[in-house]
Amino acid sequence: MPGRPNTSSQGMTSAEIRQSFLDFFAGHGHTIVPSAPLVPGGDETLLFTNAGMVQFKDVFLGAGQRPYTRAVDSQKCMRVAGKHNDLDDVGRDDIHHTFFEMLGNWSFGDYYKKEAISWAWELLTENWGLPKENLYATCFEDEQGQIPRDDEAADIWRAQPGMEPEHVLFFGRKDNFWEMAETGPCGPDSEIHLDRGPEYCDKQDVPGHQCGVNGSCQRFLELWNLVFIQYNRTGPNDLAPLPHKHVDTGMGFERLVSVLQGVKSDYRTDLFTPIMDRIQALAGHTQEEREALLTPYRVIADHSRAAAFLIADGVVPGNTGRNYVCRMIIRRASRFGSHAGFEEPFLAQIAEVVTDQYGDFYPELRKARQAIVDTLTDEEARFHRTVEGGVSHLMNLIDALGGSGQARLDGRQAFDLYATYGLPLEITRDIAREHGIDVDEPGFKAAMEAHRLVSSSDNGAEAAGGPDIELYSEILARLKGAGKLGDDGVEYDPYHGLESEGPILALVRDGAAVPASEAGQEVAVVLPSTHFYVEGGGQVSDTGTIVSVSEPRWEIDVTGMRRPVAGLVCHIGRVRTGQPKVGDLALAAVDENRRLNIMRNHTATHLLHAALQSVLGDHARQAGSLVAPDRLRFDFNHPRAMTAAEIDEVESIVNDAILENLPVAIDHKGREEAVEAGAMALFGENYGEIVRTVRVGQAPFSYELCGGTHVPQTGIIAPFLILNESSAAAGIRRIEAVTGTAAVGLVRERLASLKRVAAELDADAEAVEERLGALLEENHELKRQAHAAQSTLAGEAFEALAPLQIEGVPVIVGEIPDADAEVLRELTDRFRASHPSGVVVLASKHAGRPLLVAAVSKDLVARGLHAGELVKEIARPIGGSGGGKPTLAQAGGKDAGRIPEALGLVEGWVKTHLA
Repeated sequence: MPGRPNTSSQGMTSAEIRQSFLDFFAGHGHTIVPSAPLVPGGDETLLFTNAGMVQFKDVFLGAGQRPYTRAVDSQKCMRVAGKHNDLDDVGRDDIHHTFFEMLGNWSFGDYYKKEAISWAWELLTENWGLPKENLYATCFEDEQGQIPRDDEAADIWRAQPGMEPEHVLFFGRKDNFWEMAETGPCGPDSEIHLDRGPEYCDKQDVPGHQCGVNGSCQRFLELWNLVFIQYNRTGPNDLAPLPHKHVDTGMGFERLVSVLQGVKSDYRTDLFTPIMDRIQALAGHTQEEREALLTPYRVIADHSRAAAFLIADGVVPGNTGRNYVCRMIIRRASRFGSHAGFEEPFLAQIAEVVTDQYGDFYPELRKARQAIVDTLTDEEARFHRTVEGGVSHLMNLIDALGGSGQARLDGRQAFDLYATYGLPLEITRDIAREHGIDVDEPGFKAAMEAHRLVSSSDNGAEAAGGPDIELYSEILARLKGAGKLGDDGVEYDPYHGLESEGPILALVRDGAAVPASEAGQEVAVVLPSTHFYVEGGGQVSDTGTIVSVSEPRWEIDVTGMRRPVAGLVCHIGRVRTGQPKVGDLALAAVDENRRLNIMRNHTATHLLHAALQSVLGDHARQAGSLVAPDRLRFDFNHPRAMTAAEIDEVESIVNDAILENLPVAIDHKGREEAVEAGAMALFGENYGEIVRTVRVGQAPFSYELCGGTHVPQTGIIAPFLILNESSAAAGIRRIEAVTGTAAVGLVRERLASLKRVAAELDADAEAVEERLGALLEENHELKRQAHAAQSTLAGEAFEALAPLQIEGVPVIVGEIPDADAEVLRELTDRFRASHPSGVVVLASKHAGRPLLVAAVSKDLVARGLHAGELVKEIARPIGGSGGGKPTLAQAGGKDAGRIPEALGLVEGWVKTHLA
């Protein structure tokens, strides 16, 4: 049968297929490397790891290196945003996914086209038994005639045993030329396609349709892409040959399994059938019902799998970026669950199947099992609490569009549905499309970006390598060629010593290498070795000085460090005195006190991490950190604010560990070995094959992978004080703390403040709390009396208001002198108690600012009136905005003089909405 493997691969499970791929290339000298996390370590240019090459991006850019030249892996990938976004097709067909695995083999300046092609052919045809007569290979031919045709690859393909020469085809830039970006490494590629037979064509009823490779039907399936990186693009029309050629391949695992298991859909492979079986069992569906609900089944299965992997890699539901994606796919799966009959949270039970099925190969799933269950349950419950109101409001908007003849929902309205009701754009779009309505997605993104800019300030990140990578690569090559640096480049050791001596090997100023520099100029200094720490893992760079060892004298203040390319470390600073020159003998010294304070804070961060997990649970994993000389900042996953008791307990645990003076042991071992031994890998970090582990205590109290600097015993940290605990993002909390000299200074400052307060209260320090309590009680009584008087006056003003009758509905509108929001709400309650049906809108000028409160009875909400929409509309004249529930809402503003104008809008609004 066309497209079916022979019996050599029949009966293989997905796990066996994955392992056979890894074993095949391991047998050809490749190192099996673990999948990188879904959050790219040290790369802010990507939302998620979306291809196998991401963890090797630094190698291709010349900014990194590996201890091997051949690698093979199965990489976790997510494609839900930007150029690679498959979300819209998930559920509609049998092949698209948000999360997927990418099988890949790599050569870094080692083998090239001949080996890559022949091994791919051998694995596909000999090991897995795919029929040779049904395989096609595509090669590159530039339709613009600027880049040479890849005849080399074509000739190698034709030489493969059993390859039919007419099955080697040429295509242009869109299909067969790979580029990482507008500039940088690139090259031709060869794609391997499988003819699955005419029965797979989904365009048989289309007049004039012809099946073909890279055609528009499903008959020819792309299996594997072999990328041959041989050029460096320096401009739109400029390609330079690379000194070293690389191979980068990628094969979609789910697609491969469907072929080798002989099924027509990825969702009918053993990657998904256990998940779909659990959905069916929970829903109580028959097989016929399952088939009829195939779209919801596919969405739930795909999104549950993706969410489990995201949470295991430290991504939690939130409002922006990666966190938004996590929230969106959970909520989208939950909504499709309602189509399948689920009324209560159920996704955690589906994700448990994912953990069981994938946990052997991806152990992070098992470690995060409880966090996955808890996060999914909590997020799904949140969505259930808000979805009904959001969908109801969306349906009102859709009905209004239908009445006006429009077919496009405004992007700002779509964002308001997310911000107010928690309906992600993707769910709004799903529902709108079900009613023939499109959504203004650019408008949604613009509104979300405007909201983000108002509520936060995100710092952009420079693209990997930076703009001057060529300059520093040239400097490194020149120094190695002259024998001034070894194969590994600058000797970098921030752990054993604070001073190093050697000649200045290079100076860089204003983007160019220079022989000398003058006082006052900013320079980058390259020395043969250094003990200065380069910023990484949350720890800031060291500072210090570089001075001349002999006459003439000069001095440079080092303000930071940089590693522009692998093997080159630069000291960044300003020349304080003299004229440093290339060749001068120099002494580089780290600021010792500053380094010690950084070490205190870094080790304290590890203690804090362990204490948080002890108090809150294993889900409290690091989600970002800053280790500076004066403070530490630690972000961690947790769904709610910590209580005062929890904060005190965490602080006590850390200080107890400090007082025990636990030893801090540093070791180096293989990454997998360290993780299996319990060492914690941190969110968003990029680790090599050999990792540095930091163990605190023998038990141990803490055990993490870390490249930072640490104290030898915890007693050196001295006091640890938590300054505050706050929200860093949805689902992420932040603790800021101090240690050492900063903590001692804080204690002294607070004691001095206590003494000053005691003097003001005319009490001893020990009696301050009691004295303050008495004053607060007295103040509370005075406020109560003032509020009572205010309520009495406001009530008299309210009783003087006469209700209007609009379409038979009583409506009270009026201004109450000098009333706060609480008083206005009390008056609306008084109105609703005496009027089971009606609308009340009250305004006041309080503390110099305008205030509006509106209430709508429940029966009128059912007729389309919404208190939140009412106050939002009438708040415009006073320069404000507001919102709230359908029955009660509030708004503020800036211009109290326009309160009458605002109240004047109420009657017309009520008439319009009642009509």
